[in-house]
Amino acid sequence: MAPYRSHASALVGALSLGLVALLSSTAAATPRPAAANGPAPGPAGPSVRAEVPAGVTAGVAVLDRRTGTFTEQLNAGAPFRSASVVKLLITLDLLWNRGPDALSPADRTRVDAMLRGSDDSAASHFWANNGQGAVIDRMVPRLGLTDTARPPATHLGYWGYTALSARDTVKIYRHLLDSAPAAVRDYVLGNLRRSTRCAADGYDQHFGVAGAFDRPWAVKQGWSGFSSGGCTATAAARTTAPDGPTTRAAADVGTRAAAGADAVDLTRPALHTTGVVGAGDRSIVAVLTLHPQGTPYGKAYSDLGRLTRSLNVPGASRPAGTWIGTWGSGVRVRAGTTTGSSALTTLPAGVEVLVSCQKRGRQVSVPPYVNDWWAHLPQYGGYMTNIYVKSPDNRVPGVPVCA
Repeated sequence: MAPYRSHASALVGALSLGLVALLSSTAAATPRPAAANGPAPGPAGPSVRAEVPAGVTAGVAVLDRRTGTFTEQLNAGAPFRSASVVKLLITLDLLWNRGPDALSPADRTRVDAMLRGSDDSAASHFWANNGQGAVIDRMVPRLGLTDTARPPATHLGYWGYTALSARDTVKIYRHLLDSAPAAVRDYVLGNLRRSTRCAADGYDQHFGVAGAFDRPWAVKQGWSGFSSGGCTATAAARTTAPDGPTTRAAADVGTRAAAGADAVDLTRPALHTTGVVGAGDRSIVAVLTLHPQGTPYGKAYSDLGRLTRSLNVPGASRPAGTWIGTWGSGVRVRAGTTTGSSALTTLPAGVEVLVSCQKRGRQVSVPPYVNDWWAHLPQYGGYMTNIYVKSPDNRVPGVPVCA
């Protein structure tokens, strides 16, 4: 893939998005897409309730472990299809009554990949070998789950169709933190703390909790029904719903199934962020979301980020910087401020990014745009050309120059 879209495709994309402005005689005055949003939220504080973006259905639960109280609850008992969050239950079932040292080297490698990079083939291996839905049947009474149910009989092999709620997700983490043997706790959470930005299927999985808060955190994310998640320069785009033994086209996700008394939506794209945040793993956060059909991954990623940043999460530290929208497809984050600098990753198309500062570098031309300013993205450890940042000017207003 070329570092950026061709000049012709960039122009077409800009016209379709309403981003074209009149060119001036100098590069410094080259207008570009308008800003998508303002500065990042300030330090953590009380919130009336989760701020759910338009069109998004959400189930939210945030538990302050220090006080034992919920600081946020919204549709906390509503069941969602779990997507990859169910990998927590698959892992705990595998380790029930035994420690990680009892795993074979091959199985330990599979668990590591499943928890860090959300590897689907590893999940399918354990799901098939351990009885499929029986995994869920065992874990429900063990953890006292009330909203969790095995996949429908029509989709027994699809582990990601397990029904799960935000409050049951909190119970899973409470078990890990407070009841599981120390070896299991440290092994599972140790893997979740080492979550890779790029998942095994080429999706950027550092949305929600991983983007909204500084470390320390440990996360297990879930996604289903999106066509492309960007992330690496070499990852092939594919339609994926990481819910079962194979990669499936979106048409195959268009069913509904009963889980308990409620119907679980298997149609709309799902994006979930779950984990523990803060020193001493003070808060447990579970945010499960469904998005309108056809929602691009970058938009769902950004909407989930805004929702997560609105939450009252005790002990969480918010990263410094300004959240800014981007445009374009296949936009690369580079180690330096030139197109010759090594590419670190690619961004999901249209995603919001945290910008800490900006500096001048190699001039980039994507007609009708020309720019020599580059934005530093601290969460990626690199730079992107300001051409693809949504801002009225070449230099983003309100963002400082890098020291």
